[in-house]
Order: sequence, then structure tokens, then C-alpha cells
Amino acid sequence: MPRPPAAHGRTGRPPLTSRTQIVAAARRLIDRDGWEKLTIRRLAAELGIGATTLYHHIRDKDDLLVLLLNHYADQLERPPLPDEPRERVVAAAIALHDALAAWPWAAEVLTSDGFVGLLDESALWMVEAIVAGAHDHGCTPVQAVDLFRGIWYYTIGEILVRAHSARRPAGGERHREALFSGLDASRVPHLAAIGDQWPALAARDTYPQGLRALVDGLLAHAASAPHGAG
Repeated sequence: MPRPPAAHGRTGRPPLTSRTQIVAAARRLIDRDGWEKLTIRRLAAELGIGATTLYHHIRDKDDLLVLLLNHYADQLERPPLPDEPRERVVAAAIALHDALAAWPWAAEVLTSDGFVGLLDESALWMVEAIVAGAHDHGCTPVQAVDLFRGIWYYTIGEILVRAHSARRPAGGERHREALFSGLDASRVPHLAAIGDQWPALAARDTYPQGLRALVDGLLAHAASAPHGAG
């Protein structure tokens, strides 16, 4: 279904605030207070204009978030992607991960149903590269979407867990250090053996290895499935 056109200022009336200013002010608010507290009224106050004036440029908060996401994606450098389909899928997924990890609020917004589909075509190049790589590997459209969905869930989950862990309040570090310490070895012997090593082991960046294993498994499953099956 075609997307509705983005809201613009009234015909014949010059804009009082540019979209560049709106994006910059919204980013300041998000970086300072989090995206959940971003409202049209607060953004208007940050810009020093009335909320009615701001509504000449954007329809609502969702429209604002889409504007921010598209602008952020436009600023990203596109890495060269390999010709080999499997390696192209992995490279595009790593680019997606790194882009979202650099600004985790975007990952939180994109977990909302339908937000990915609202992005401009220019912001969807990583999704396109993953689906195209799956297709060139021999996947059906259903299998290509399943591959992307598996990568998406793994990537978003990894980013959000790390982002939320980094924002733990005071005392959280002591909690992590105590994790799995003093466990009863007769009941959970393997966790007891790991003990206080768990935080350091869990903090390692294993995303690339896990991604490759996931992609290999999904592609192998697609190749072994009956023709046309998911």
C-alpha cells in the first residue's frame, strides 16, 4: 500500500522552521531524555515555536520518528557488499547491527509493528541487501523473508539487551558481579562451575559469530526444504 505523502507547510506560507532544525532538536531531546519522552509539545518548546506551527511540518509523533529514522539512515556510510550471496547477507546484517547499536533508541522504535515498512526506500538498503542475498542464494520469497526475520530478531535482541544493561542504575554493577556466585552445585552444577566468570563471559561481543551460524543454519534449512516450502 503506498505511503501517504509527508506533511509539509501550508501552501503559500514559507516555513518558519526547517526540517533540518526539527531533526536536530528532536535528536537533542532523545539523546538527553529518551525517545519515549519526545512529544510534539516538548519539541516545539525546544525549537522556541508553538505546537501549531510545528504541526505545519509533521503530522504526529510517528511522523516525526519516521523523519528521524530516515534522516539517520541517510547519514550512514554504505559499505561495499560482497558479490557472494551468503557473505552479502552477513555484511548487510553487520551494517544493520552497527547502525542500530550506535543509536539504540532507533532499535526500540523499530520493534513497533509496521515501523520498518514506513521507512523510505533509501533507508531500506540493508533490508534489501539481505533479502536479495537470500534470493541469489536460491531462497524463495517466503524463505528470504524468514531469513531476514531471524536475523532481525537476533540483531534487535542483542542490541536492546546490551543497551538496557548499560543503563542499569547504581548498584547494577554489584548485581552483575554477584550473578551466579554461590550457587548450589548439586542443583545447577554447570552454572555453579562458571560462577562469577559469567559476567565477563556474557559481556564478550559474539554477535558476528552468532550471526554467521544463524545465517548458515537458515540457508541450509531453506536448501533442504521442499520446493516452495518455507
